[in-house]
Amino acid sequence: MPTDPRPLVVVSGPIHPDGLALLEREARVVVTEDPSEEAMMRTAAEADGILFRIRPRCTAALMEACPRLRVVGRHGVGLDTVDIPAATRLGIAVVHAPGSNSQAVAEHALMLMLACVKHTLEVDRMTRAGDWSRRRNSVNTELGGKTLGIVGIGNIGRRVAKFCGALGMRVLAYDPYVPPDEIRRRGAEPVASLEALLPQVDVLTCHTPLTPETRHMINARTLALMKDGAIFINTSRGGVQDERALFEALARGKLAAAGIDVWEEEPTSPDNPLLRLPNVVVSPHVAGVTVEANRQMAVQVASEMLRVLRGERPEVLVNPEVWPRLGRR
Repeated sequence: MPTDPRPLVVVSGPIHPDGLALLEREARVVVTEDPSEEAMMRTAAEADGILFRIRPRCTAALMEACPRLRVVGRHGVGLDTVDIPAATRLGIAVVHAPGSNSQAVAEHALMLMLACVKHTLEVDRMTRAGDWSRRRNSVNTELGGKTLGIVGIGNIGRRVAKFCGALGMRVLAYDPYVPPDEIRRRGAEPVASLEALLPQVDVLTCHTPLTPETRHMINARTLALMKDGAIFINTSRGGVQDERALFEALARGKLAAAGIDVWEEEPTSPDNPLLRLPNVVVSPHVAGVTVEANRQMAVQVASEMLRVLRGERPEVLVNPEVWPRLGRR
């Protein structure tokens, strides 16, 4: 029986059917649900491409165990789970799906802001209990007229700037990788440093990748620079925040509230003290998980992987220095 000549792509978990169907037109596809690195090494030993979801991490050891590997796809935007230097050293293209979930995350960030200022969780509990006292003694506030600080004004941050500007907020942004004129075009006033931004804002929202520079960017020192009663929102990466320092700021009233979708350790422990605070609104890293975003993410990264497997340069190549070698294969 003739061998199927199509390249082999291994997918580390279910993806949207449209993305899977796209891959299956041009490749043999194996979907595995075992999240361990060892299982992926076995399954992908002969793979030409691997599409990674959350687990396992795309490590040097894993890629070295797959000698035919030409392309790694990241089902999402963040690349902190991919060893990009190792992929580059091994001549493996890394592609992902930037912008695919930007609308979803921006909407979620806005939802967390509104839940904080409107005390949504508390009001919901009171209403279910028949307590209508909030009609007489409301402590709810408005976003309009407040100052928003955005850390990272890329695909997501610029949408948040647009949403909050429409609500009547003054929008400031700190992003050392975006020129001031471009920050203004994206709907915010540029601020030169995080330290200059923090004392000005009523609400701080993070939309930055996790890098050595951003790890624990929100810590005891930087939280102390914020206004008393400010609100903190994080839908980027959990490593951006020092959760112990954040807990202390919330517990002693330095911060009025927080909306947190991402955690230093995921899944976070049920014993995480942040989960016990009534002024914290939480979600399990689902800001970018919507029907629309899941489809766009899967189709976008599948398309990029197939370009590489055809010998075509992908539109979004994280490590372009590999292409002179890879393009000749």
